[in-house]
Amino acid sequence: MAIISVSRSESPESIQTPLIRGVVQGSVDYKGLPIYRSNSGGWRSASFILGMELAERFAYFGIASNLIMYLTGKLGQSTANAAENVNLWSGASYLFPLIGAFGSDSFLGRYLTIVVASLICILGLGLLTLSATISSFNDSNCSSTNTLTSCSPSSVQVDFFFFSLYLLAFGQGGYKPCVQAFGADQFDEKDPEERKAKSSFFNWWYFSMCSGILIAQLILIYVQDNLNWTFGFGIPCIAMVIALFIFLLGVKTYRYSVKVEGKSAFQRIGQVFVATIRNWRSSCSATALREEACGSLPHCSSEQFKFLDKALFAPNGSKEHEMVCSLSEVEEAKAVLRLVPIWASCLLFGVVDVQFSTLCTKQGATMDRSISAGFDIPPASLQSITSLSIVLFIPIYDRIIVPITRDLTREPSGITMLQRIGTGMCLSALNMAIAAVVEMKRLEVAREFGTS
Repeated sequence: MAIISVSRSESPESIQTPLIRGVVQGSVDYKGLPIYRSNSGGWRSASFILGMELAERFAYFGIASNLIMYLTGKLGQSTANAAENVNLWSGASYLFPLIGAFGSDSFLGRYLTIVVASLICILGLGLLTLSATISSFNDSNCSSTNTLTSCSPSSVQVDFFFFSLYLLAFGQGGYKPCVQAFGADQFDEKDPEERKAKSSFFNWWYFSMCSGILIAQLILIYVQDNLNWTFGFGIPCIAMVIALFIFLLGVKTYRYSVKVEGKSAFQRIGQVFVATIRNWRSSCSATALREEACGSLPHCSSEQFKFLDKALFAPNGSKEHEMVCSLSEVEEAKAVLRLVPIWASCLLFGVVDVQFSTLCTKQGATMDRSISAGFDIPPASLQSITSLSIVLFIPIYDRIIVPITRDLTREPSGITMLQRIGTGMCLSALNMAIAAVVEMKRLEVAREFGTS
């Protein structure tokens, strides 16, 4: 151990300053000790998270992309029923993160939530593999024709399959809201260089996500359609095990956010709305109390949603701590309300996005997909065009477009997040308009030649 001698002329402040500057504020290591920027976080830690994201997306979309073909084939459901079940399952996958986020913020923290959720996903994928294995031995209830194979599985088998499927969705509910945020925790917003790297991390996180999806749609779906579903579900299970292993490799380098004791975000925001409703008819001036509260804060300029200011006081005029919301809690609730327009617009985008894994896949099954003699592209693999275009464009965006726009706008990320969302929405609307024209032509040809 090196021993540093200190002269009496040096003040304690001058000695501690270099150490303090090296400490990442608000984060600790896996032992709960202060963590230093030089040996933690950054791309060193983010690389493990990106690797996990690639493997996990491969596993998840290996199931999701071709699920409708399994339902209409092995389970013998109609296209309408299968599409409904896929949409319900997809909707559950997007709603379960609300539970996962609450559990992470209130109890486990992001790291433990990711680990527990990954184990649940592995269990769900393992049960799906078992379900497919049982189905492969159920030949007595299957009748084959020249064009399709129609199976009549037992109700127990169907229930077991959907239990496994929704167990996977539940695991996703813990994984999704935490992994990207945990990756962002590896970059210190107060450091200029790490702030730029954090903006780039989100681009490469999306690149890793789409790479995993692309590999699943090009390779795994071919295995499911041309070999068997046991391998088709078993490979994603193995991929999820690998994803968790990759994530655990970085445990000693991760920066773990210090959990602040107190109410969770759900409790704080919910309390503001409850207090606002409770004080709705109160005649006390919330504005006066707001101005009084603002006197102790340097930044207090929110003028939107002033009705929430009623949460700043108690109905009887007293200021008991348990009955009055703080100004920061009110501002937090206002920030959530500002996100509502973005969430509302994303609902329509979700309706469009889900078409690729349901009706578009079934439409692809009616197309001539042969490339050469004996080789046909699986219908669900047509979804890979979207992932392929993203994988090709992200490096161009991150290495060419962002630096150019950064010089023009002086924004670390080139353009703001809201501008990115708006641009994506406009391009999506244009894409759907073109898709509608193509679908009209396809239906016209189908009616002309008597095909579906």
